Amino acid sequence: MRYQLELRHLRYFLAVAEDLHFRKAAERLFISQPGLSRQIKELEKGIGVQLFERHKRKVELTKAGIYLKEEISKYFKELDHIIQHTKLLNDGLHGNLKFGYVGSAMQKIIPELLLEFRKKHPEILFSLKEMDNQKQIDDLLSRDLDIGFVRLERVPRGLASFSILKEPFCLVLPKDHPIDSKNFKNLSQFKDESFILFDPKYSPSYYEKVMSIFDDNGFDPIVTHNTIHSSSIYKLIQNNFGISIVPRSLQVDHLKGIKFIELNKITQRTALLAVWNPNNRNPMLKSILEIITP
Repeated sequence: MRYQLELRHLRYFLAVAEDLHFRKAAERLFISQPGLSRQIKELEKGIGVQLFERHKRKVELTKAGIYLKEEISKYFKELDHIIQHTKLLNDGLHGNLKFGYVGSAMQKIIPELLLEFRKKHPEILFSLKEMDNQKQIDDLLSRDLDIGFVRLERVPRGLASFSILKEPFCLVLPKDHPIDSKNFKNLSQFKDESFILFDPKYSPSYYEKVMSIFDDNGFDPIVTHNTIHSSSIYKLIQNNFGISIVPRSLQVDHLKGIKFIELNKITQRTALLAVWNPNNRNPMLKSILEIITP
């Protein structure tokens, strides 16, 4: 092929494919619009494929263009990972692991895991980010995350998972609430109470699991507040805005103004899963999985 394909041609194509607008893409690339149009035409001529349908008011990708956009996006993402790893090696580090997690995983699971992993791999950089379940799944599929810790009943096809923890729930009450572990009988004792629950958008499957607890006790809860952070739940309970149900791993005995009652006799349990993409080529992922999945 006479045409010499260069990296810049692919970056130019990707910019136009994302914006579907030559002027906007040219401004983003800091080149002239005629220059960008010429580069794209040269690319199409060189590879012998029409990538765009050009109309007076809009630009559309052809089927070939849609395919090329998807594959080139993956290529540049992989290239970015390679460059990042090269920089880490230059700085004396052997790699980087990007973690996503729901808040309860940070109470005990992740700190213990990182301490154990760092003993064997002290020259690894960790990136930690609290995220909801769906955002973790999206970033694992796009390989923007290496490993996630989620509360889901099942994970999408294309991802692998391992159950880290299966645990009961706890009832969370203000410290001066008349019901405690000694006179607690069942959840129906709280049918007239206000409940503060994790936002269903944060984890729909977890929310449904909690709602099934109420179903089994024969009442619909009065939900007055939804939040995504356990610290917000506890602060509201401390100020007598209501009560809550949380995973046992979120039980914090030293907090003032609240108390916990473990719901060991109900059938519902919540699972914390480690999730990863088997196609992720980060060499450090295999090392952390050796600890997680013995």
